[in-house]
Amino acid sequence: MIEKYLKQTAFNDFEDFKANYEVVIPEDFNFAYDVVDGWAAEAPDKKALLWTNDQGESRRYTFGGLKEITDRTAGYFASLGIQKGDMVMAILKRRAEFWFTIIALHKIGAVIIPATHLLTSKDIVYRANAASIKAIICDGDASILNHVNGAMPKSPTVEHLISIGPDIPEGWEDFQAGIKNAQPFERPNEPTKNDDPLIVSFTSGTTGDPKMVMLDSVYPLAHIITAKYWQNLHEDSLHLTIADTGWLKAVWGKLYGQWLVGATVFVYDHEKFTPSAILEVLSKYQVTSLCAPPTIFRFLIREDLSKYDLSALEWCTIAGEALNPEVYDKFYSLTGIRLREGYGQSETTLTVFTSPWIPPKPGSMGLPNPHYNIDLLTAEGVPAQAGEQGQIVIRCGKHYPSGLFKGYYRNQKLTDEAMVDGVYYTGDLAWRDEDGYFWFVGRADDVIKSSGYRIGPFEVESALMTHPDVVECAITGVPDEIRGQVVKATVVLSHESKHRAGSDLITELQNHVKEVTAPYKYPRVIEFVEELPKTISGKIRRVEIRAKDTL
Repeated sequence: MIEKYLKQTAFNDFEDFKANYEVVIPEDFNFAYDVVDGWAAEAPDKKALLWTNDQGESRRYTFGGLKEITDRTAGYFASLGIQKGDMVMAILKRRAEFWFTIIALHKIGAVIIPATHLLTSKDIVYRANAASIKAIICDGDASILNHVNGAMPKSPTVEHLISIGPDIPEGWEDFQAGIKNAQPFERPNEPTKNDDPLIVSFTSGTTGDPKMVMLDSVYPLAHIITAKYWQNLHEDSLHLTIADTGWLKAVWGKLYGQWLVGATVFVYDHEKFTPSAILEVLSKYQVTSLCAPPTIFRFLIREDLSKYDLSALEWCTIAGEALNPEVYDKFYSLTGIRLREGYGQSETTLTVFTSPWIPPKPGSMGLPNPHYNIDLLTAEGVPAQAGEQGQIVIRCGKHYPSGLFKGYYRNQKLTDEAMVDGVYYTGDLAWRDEDGYFWFVGRADDVIKSSGYRIGPFEVESALMTHPDVVECAITGVPDEIRGQVVKATVVLSHESKHRAGSDLITELQNHVKEVTAPYKYPRVIEFVEELPKTISGKIRRVEIRAKDTL
């Protein structure tokens, strides 16, 4: 399949890859028809999706089966009046119906807005009005349905509420009955265009209201690198990305690139994360590839891995937050598998990554993705030298790269702030070593300026995380009359260590950081808390910590 979309698919090394990787973008590309239905025509019995849940249920779907069910799902949506360009929110957790829904909406040309089940009524009202949402498709969980119902009086554009069950409240459409009785949707004579919107994703809003990231119809093609050259997938792969479908990480790891390379997507539908349960499904189903945030791996390495058959596991990748080196080292010592980091944003696809051709450097994001023209710019706007911090940017040039967002929907001001003279500013800082590897520093707004030093929060957090009493921490700057700012650590201790919270442990943690990293970076202020403030996607809200410290 990917041979249709790449000028060259096999590469000798990273230099060959960097010089010769090129995506071929066809006219009027539509992932649903060209890839999903394409596989159905070529190999209808090929496995596409293996779904299982924490109740022991499992279902398998071939590409031929997916074509049939997504044609009927699209027919059902069309019967409700959902048309090309309409905005449809999907709150579907890890249910198999997410895949039916997103492919069906792609066939119609409607725009999907993935949403987490953690949204409150207030969150739904904001999204419904910001995007003029026409329909909401939900898991039939009572909490979700209640939040959606609570939002409806202030959401005038919403015309249809659809539940996949088991609960179908009064006034809601029954998804299962609808697709069962629907006539299959036929491909329209008017095709979707490459610049038509495909997805609108709400960012998680660490500093303000969520922005609406708009992605177009060729966005999926940029994820060939994600699956083939980062996750190292092939047609015999069974790949698990641990992510809720409410976040773009789901289409990074559970859809586009994986099906472009012909891998089987594995879904473990669970309500509560349990490390032992993850290890059990990896063993039972002989999963070959795993992608998860570092937090997941931090929990996995605390388990007795010798109890599980992980012999099928070939490759592991890590994303969502920067990787602390001690997690890498421990997982490698237990499994022999090197965690390979990747970095990207809602606005991009994979931007910097550790490919199969290069050795991982624990804590480094890897090398820039050659699909993009990536640079590091200092505050003065000049390219950063090796060892010098700079903001990660993407230069667009004459050819706007597939995979890069098309702007913030209905917010030209924010778009113009992020995209200046053909350069997209990510807002993330990094530095480049002598080998060209990128090392994450933090958000530009999070960098601490103390006594002339620029201190990135991640390097101090990484040092603190190597202390056995620390479960989680956030590094911020607090005002100081002499130094301008000093480093503050907000720390969550392990349950067993909470009784140690006090001046002796503060001194111990400060000395620990001085030994692990440059002494000037140690936290002069340490506060112990029960939990850190976070967004609904789990990202730490350092802005909230800073605001509290400046009151």
